[in-house]
Parts: sequence; structure tokens; C-alpha cells
Amino acid sequence: MIRVAVCGACGRMGKRIINTISEKEDMKVVAAIDRPGIPAAGQDVGEISGAGKLGVKVKEADEMGEALDSTDPDVLVDFTIAEAAVENVRAAGDAKVPVVVGTTGFTDKQKEEMEESIRNANIPAVISPNMSLGVNIFFRLVKEGAEKLKDYDMELVESHHNKKIDSPSGTALTTAKIAAEASGKDFEKVVKFGRSRGEHGERPEDEIGIHSIRAGNIAGDHNFIFAGDSERLEIIHRAQSRQAFVDGVIKAIRFIDKEIEPGRILDMQDILFEK
Repeated sequence: MIRVAVCGACGRMGKRIINTISEKEDMKVVAAIDRPGIPAAGQDVGEISGAGKLGVKVKEADEMGEALDSTDPDVLVDFTIAEAAVENVRAAGDAKVPVVVGTTGFTDKQKEEMEESIRNANIPAVISPNMSLGVNIFFRLVKEGAEKLKDYDMELVESHHNKKIDSPSGTALTTAKIAAEASGKDFEKVVKFGRSRGEHGERPEDEIGIHSIRAGNIAGDHNFIFAGDSERLEIIHRAQSRQAFVDGVIKAIRFIDKEIEPGRILDMQDILFEK
């Protein structure tokens, strides 16, 4: 039985993760953590998420160390915000608990801090900007396209719900970086975030454009466009439900429990394609 702690337990993704884990025979939720001052603190997380009573009370983040020590989880799953995730990973490292992180919006400094905590603690980790299995196939297809269509114009349009905090999405940034590397471009020099009224001049040949839409309850759409003089190739992934991301989390939990060496940091690409 895989014992799971969930950070961001009362959020949209956290509740879905808890619901899904409660239906699995090989895992169970043993700890539920959320932000300090959350009204749900002390309540049964199963009743909050709709899974039914689980006997696991929601703890505030400042009780993280105690929660991990008392429940002895096999893995901690984090779907929070970047600043909180860095602290949660540090606490998991102190408790020697492996981590699966699906939070996005990290700065380079925050990524370095998180990775340092993982390596110092010598715990395994899966950190991915998108846990969806389909999106990770999307990454691979974009890479192959960029390798072969280096001279085509490259543009990416991403759409998400109106509650999403970060923009562009972590998935969009990862996709553009994959395309830049595969086509021999310097991402920092060629990336273009949207276009403003009043900008003049032709589109630079090496530019990779990223455009963000925030509207309604869109779970997540990503459309990568390769446009040549006589044809256009579009690679599209549409998440019909956030359950697509949860299914990837479940796969990552099982993988990290059995397969990853201490101190290794993998992403979903490694899980899907590592031999």
C-alpha cells in the first residue's frame, strides 16, 4: 500500500487527486495539507473532496513537519503555487519523503532551490510542468517537428481557465524551450510573448511566439504551429478534464515508489520513455 500525502489538498487538483487515490486498491491518502489559515483546517479531507470520510484531517502548512512525521507517507504530491511548493519540497526532504510536483510557475531560482533540497536529502522526485500523458507525447512530437522543420515559423497558442495564476503556462514554456533546443535556437533570444498594438516590422525568422488565452473553465489547450510558405502543420493537445493530469499523477506515484533511485529528479518524459 502506497501512503500518500497531498499538498494543496483543498484545491481543484488536490481534491481530484484525493478522490482518485481513494478509489485505488494499492494506495491511500494519509496526510492532507493546505495553506495556513484555510477554513477547512481540521475537517476530514475525504468529506471536503467528495470521497467520503477518510479519517484524514486537513492540516495547515505550518504543521507540515509534524504531519509527515506522524503519518510516515511514501510520497508527497504537491499541487500548490510555486513559492509554497519550494517550502513543501524542503519539508519533504527533511522528512526523507519522495516528491511528485505538478505545480507550475517556478522561477529559475525556485527550481534551483527545490532541486538542491531534493539532492541534499537524497530523495527521488518527479517534477513536471504537465502530468498529462498526452501532453508528454505532445512534447515529443513538437521536438521531432522542430528537428525537421527548423526553417518554418513556430507559434504556440495556449488556453486555460480564468482562475489560472501563471501565464504563459508551464506547459507552453516547456514546449517552446523544447522547440528552440531541437531547432538550434537560443530560447531567451527568440521567444516572443504575445504581440502588442503599435509594434511594426516583419516577424523575425527565428522567433517562437507564445500567446495566452484565459477564459471560462478551459482545462488546458495547447496548439503548436509550424508554418512554411506552402503548408502548415499543427500539433494540438486538448485536456477535456483535469482528470487527465490526475491520471498522470497516479502513474508518477507508482513509478516513484518502485523505480527511481534516491537523489534522481525525473519528469513525465522520463517515466514514459525511459528504458
